[in-house]
Order: sequence, then C-alpha cells, then structure tokens
Amino acid sequence: MRDQIKYRPCPCCSAENSSDMTSYSSAPWQVASCDECGFVFLRNPPAYQELEEDFAWDKTYFEARDNSGGGSTIFSPMARKIRNRLGMYRDKTTQFRKWFNDGHVLDIGCGWGQRITPPMTPYGIEISNNLHEIADKLMRERGGFCLKGPGAEMIRKFETAMFDGIVMFSYLEHETAVLDVLTGAHRALKDTGAVFIRVPNFGSLNRRVIGPDWCGFRYPDHVNYFTLSSLRDVAARAGFTTELVNRVTLPVDDNISVVLRKASPT
Repeated sequence: MRDQIKYRPCPCCSAENSSDMTSYSSAPWQVASCDECGFVFLRNPPAYQELEEDFAWDKTYFEARDNSGGGSTIFSPMARKIRNRLGMYRDKTTQFRKWFNDGHVLDIGCGWGQRITPPMTPYGIEISNNLHEIADKLMRERGGFCLKGPGAEMIRKFETAMFDGIVMFSYLEHETAVLDVLTGAHRALKDTGAVFIRVPNFGSLNRRVIGPDWCGFRYPDHVNYFTLSSLRDVAARAGFTTELVNRVTLPVDDNISVVLRKASPT
C-alpha cells in the first residue's frame, strides 16, 4: 500500500466528521461528504510525493481518458455542442488577457506550461517531475519561471501582490489543501487581479444520471468534488467573491468555470 493521508478533515471547513459515500468510492479510496458543510472529497488521498511520479497528471489523465473513451453518456456531447455554439471554448487566452490585463500570470498545476502566452508573462507551479522541467524551460523563454512542488506550499514563495492573474485550470480538484492554496492566492494577487478556476462539476446532470461512472471521478488524483455552492463557500472563506463564467451551460456541463476577485473589506 502506498503512503496515504489518513482520513483528512474537510478541506473546505476543516470539520473532522464526514460520512462515507460508498457508491462513489473505489477501494481503497474513500469518497465522503462533510457532516458540517456537505463538501464531497476523498478522505484518504495519496501523499504529495506520490503525485510527483506514480499519480502524476501526465500519467493518470491519458489512462483515464483512454479507459472512458473520452466522455460519458449523451449529456457530455450535448453540452459540448452548446458551449461551442456560444463560443465557450477550452482555450481561454482571450479572456485571460482581458481579466489579467496582459500582466504577470501564475498558472498553478501548469502542466507543460503552454496556457499563458505573450504578451502575458507566465509563471507556474507544477508537482510532476517531468512536466515541471518542460514548463520551466518554456516559461523562462517568455520571461517567467516555474517552481516545482505542491501548489499550497510553493505559492508562498512568490512575493505579496505579485500577480495580475492566477489560473487554476483543472487543478483544484487535485489539491488536498484547498483553503491553503486559495488563501495563498489571495496573498499573491494584486487587489485589481483575478483568479480563474475550472473544476469538475459534481452537481452536473451527467453525474446525477450515471452516478459512479461519471467522467469526473478519477481515483486517486481527484481528491475534491465541487458544486458551485461548495466552490463559492470555500472561496469566500479565503476572502474572494465568485462570478460564474459558464452560466448557461452549467446544469449540463461536466465542469464549473468561475472568476474570483478579492472581496471588499467590511
């Protein structure tokens, strides 16, 4: 058995007690719902060290995609058609340039580092050994750099108010320390900046219809399962307001896309 974090508290509200969701679990991985706030998460995720190699995204993503055939049921293709007709594509470069004012942008869980392009200056955090090496080389060629390690730890290495934008694209579902990385983002973000987050949508119609076979379940590297409500909750705890990007398609969309901004002091 690989090293695992044993029965972590809720990553949203830090409550200790949670209830097993056995129909969504796959031994030895245990999905649970927080008894206090209802957040759904993996109780016993792998340790960070396992994410560097054995459960690195560049290995688990393609294995999961091949096993699922790239999607599930009729609802995913329908949602893609709707998004495409509305111009809601996966490539967010145009929106990033608008939201982030062509400034310094941090991509957490940046993969091979291609998402942030000039005139924006790219910075990154990546835990995978292989992907970090690729991303750091590319980002240095574009004026930035990439740090290697867990997002919740590495984000503290950057200066306060350094970034015009922070991207967490298909990242936050992998991060065991959700609140830590969001409070770190709040610290590293300029008051005029924004955070873009894209995560699987646990509240989607697709998940409700097909249950355990939903494409958003990936064991063990998906350790958090967000609804719009739970994402707003944890973002507010970190000091952010939340604006939903994919308003029209959300009910049939397998993902949630939001923009966070610093909440005004009360």
